[in-house]
Amino acid sequence: MPSAPRQLAILSLAAVAMAALLPEAALLPAAEAAAKKPACPAGMVSVGGRFCIDAFEASLDVTDAKGRTLRKHSPYTTPVADARIVARSRRGAVPQAHISQEQAAAACESAGKRLCTDDEWLTACRGKSGGAYPYGGEHETGRCNDKGVSPLRTLHGAAEGLEVFGIEAMNDPRLNQIAGTVAKTGQFKKCKTPAGAFDMVGNLHEWTADAGGTFRGGYYLDTEINGAGCDYVTKAHNTKYRDYSIGFRCCRGGKAVAKASSGKSKSGPARTHVVESGQTLSGIAQRYGSSVDSICEASGIDKKAPIVPGQELVIPD
Repeated sequence: MPSAPRQLAILSLAAVAMAALLPEAALLPAAEAAAKKPACPAGMVSVGGRFCIDAFEASLDVTDAKGRTLRKHSPYTTPVADARIVARSRRGAVPQAHISQEQAAAACESAGKRLCTDDEWLTACRGKSGGAYPYGGEHETGRCNDKGVSPLRTLHGAAEGLEVFGIEAMNDPRLNQIAGTVAKTGQFKKCKTPAGAFDMVGNLHEWTADAGGTFRGGYYLDTEINGAGCDYVTKAHNTKYRDYSIGFRCCRGGKAVAKASSGKSKSGPARTHVVESGQTLSGIAQRYGSSVDSICEASGIDKKAPIVPGQELVIPD
């Protein structure tokens, strides 16, 4: 009979042999589960493994021509026409209002993201249960920032007309600095989807990518007039419209990327490349045997805009 040390050695060798046989069978489910979930950048969450969405309503940074952050943009004012703005998903920030859909789309693009489609936004807001609110099927008072005060009435009382509802009055920087209006991102901790996206109902309306100009979710004063909670939708304004009640958040990956590149390649699914630190468009184009112009066209970006780490590019065949 083998001695005790020899028995231990035999058992150890047997364990190693069994381990060599296990990975393919035992680790396959874990590998498959990981493959179903996109690698979402910091500040984003995965929605059913289908796409990533910002966990928080966007705030803005102003950058230079090389994409270096110069300062945070004031959430109480409209970005100037030639400003280089980048969308950020940050906890504890006052989200950006006073922004048009076109500006929001550009800010998402500068961050290597895009505006969410209507379907994506609704899917993220409703969650797996399909409820009318991020947290379930019935409204619960105090869960979200949806019972605030009217800043227009606070400033103007019972007055009517353009002095209250004109474009200048609706973009007065004082509005969202009044107590009881917009809240910092994540402040309402229970206003969260199962995936981890905060404030999708209330706080600020959120632009989607709808070409006709659509924003969803309601804001701190109303989440019911145009639909309940996640179903709240406004289509009455064009893509250049802006006021104190409208913000946005970004998405990344998913079917919208494939759709954007459809028709540009007949030889199979489009390839994608996630930008790494120090990479350039010309270097990426050379790596794939493509051209800067082709990549920019397929990805829907301006070749003069700086690319940033984490940005997803479509590589045409």
